[in-house]
Amino acid sequence: MVLAVLVLMLLAGALVLSALIGQLSVLGSGPIVPVAVVYAAVGFVVARRQPGNPIGWILITFIVVFLLSGVAGGYAALYYRFGHHGLPLAPVAVLLTALWAPALLLFPVVILLFPDGRLAAPRWRWVLRAYAVAGALASAAVFAPAVTAVARHDVRIDAAGNLISTGPPHGGPLAAAGVLVLGLILVIVLSFVAHQVLSWRRATGQRRQQLKWLATGAAVTLAVITVSLGTSSTSVVGEILGIGLAALPVGIGVGILKYRLYEIDRIISRTLAYAIVTGVLVGVYAGLVLLATQVLRFHSSVAVAVSTLAAAALFNPLRHRVQRTVDRRFNRARYDADQTVTAFAARLKDAVDLDSVRDDLAAVVKKALEPAHMSVWIRAAERQ
Repeated sequence: MVLAVLVLMLLAGALVLSALIGQLSVLGSGPIVPVAVVYAAVGFVVARRQPGNPIGWILITFIVVFLLSGVAGGYAALYYRFGHHGLPLAPVAVLLTALWAPALLLFPVVILLFPDGRLAAPRWRWVLRAYAVAGALASAAVFAPAVTAVARHDVRIDAAGNLISTGPPHGGPLAAAGVLVLGLILVIVLSFVAHQVLSWRRATGQRRQQLKWLATGAAVTLAVITVSLGTSSTSVVGEILGIGLAALPVGIGVGILKYRLYEIDRIISRTLAYAIVTGVLVGVYAGLVLLATQVLRFHSSVAVAVSTLAAAALFNPLRHRVQRTVDRRFNRARYDADQTVTAFAARLKDAVDLDSVRDDLAAVVKKALEPAHMSVWIRAAERQ
């Protein structure tokens, strides 16, 4: 509860500092605020429901440290950039600005510990120790310019609260050591991901569904970040990133808490189906417009109207066909259940024996829904 209140206070402080500075630069962009709320909410719920699982506490600590870095950057900008020299502890704020580095290094541990917060084998303890050492060295390298600037009383801050380096560029052995440390961190983080991929291939049942939620959240985040990098509009990029960055903590939270766990197959199949249908219809629409306007020389408004009607007419047939294909691959349980029910409906047309219908119905329900208990009740015929 204390950490949750601290998150709210930091968010309020960030918004106040952003208003004073005159821009939403304290937290990078507008959508970062709801994303921070999502991370904090997931961490709080996990920590409350499963206090022995360190993932909830790591998520809350991650967002607290990240927000503290942003607030400290805005505070330092007010003092050193915008001339509010009456503010106390400005040098401390400069040092705290570099907290974004250990915050980012903390998050990959969630990937390794997902979903129960325990290491899969004792050897991972040595990997975590190596990661902690490499992360400490990388964080020290990020803190060093701030410490040097404060010690020399030569602090220069941009409008976003970032420290502007005034020293000579580093090179030689120090730069090579930095590259090696970053390379080691990258290799260890990739090993965390590889561990979960291998776990998914070996897992069955509930554990497999949990890992699917993690993979789906990570895939959405990576896809959205990739799309946002190719978008020139700053506002659009911010909204896209807001959605994508929130997908990962949601996937982590659902996977850990097992809320609607088995809905992931349906979500994946529906998302893929609609993405494929949308892509095909856009291609058909563009092709018909080009064919009508460039080849057949129809009036542009007529070509657009005809193409729109054609795309609309193709939507439902194409969606059903694509959905069946996707379900066959990514939502096999749903596909098998639909096939079983369809076959039962075909047999029911010619059935005349009530006992055989009852037995067939019970077999179909058991195969399609797998209930823990099942009974069939047939109402007696009304007396005349």
